[in-house]
Amino acid sequence: MTRIIPVFVNSVKVELATGSTALDAVRQWSDAAAQEVTDGAKIITDDRGLPILPDTTIHGGSIFRLLPARAASELTEEVTDEA
Repeated sequence: MTRIIPVFVNSVKVELATGSTALDAVRQWSDAAAQEVTDGAKIITDDRGLPILPDTTIHGGSIFRLLPARAASELTEEVTDEA
């Protein structure tokens, strides 16, 4: 029996089977957005705003947000500059 798990992508609830990935969740939300992630134009972040790998396994209540890849590199630069 496959268990269905609710997760959120950019504040929209989607439901996926156990074992699905963050990219699967994005794809459920938007095929175009999933393609942007695959192409490297966007990244997936977790509920804390930290970048995660697209193949990260989902869990109940996961929250994902999409950011332009450039915005993520700018965040990394800010953290590096402060160190």
